[in-house]
Amino acid sequence: MPTQVTVFLENEQGRLAAMCRTLADANVNMSALTVADTASYGVARLLVDKPGDALAALAEAGYRVRLVDVSAVEIPNVPGSLALLLEAFDKAGLNLEYAYCFESGKEGVVVVFRAENIEGIADIVESLGYRLLKSADL
Repeated sequence: MPTQVTVFLENEQGRLAAMCRTLADANVNMSALTVADTASYGVARLLVDKPGDALAALAEAGYRVRLVDVSAVEIPNVPGSLALLLEAFDKAGLNLEYAYCFESGKEGVVVVFRAENIEGIADIVESLGYRLLKSADL
């Protein structure tokens, strides 16, 4: 199961750049980043090559940070692939807390998501011909 780094950021100019600099200085490479914001803070969600190093560097720099287990599925990069996956999750009663996607090459897209109950997810993904990813795959 992949591990995501979740960082709470003050909604101030330069905070995202400073967070990225902290990771770069710790020699941590990001493969995915998404940021959601409110009026007073943002939540950055990252996939990185060294989650433990990222956690340590960001905590030492004063960021509120935690590691979160997420699921990741590689789907074909064609119209309807995501709809099929989400419809299958809905049919199985799987409620997603959040999700984000990124391209994994011309033929594939990675869907990263967090859900409370992921029981049976491997069977759902396999039935669609998609691939459930591990940390090493990212």
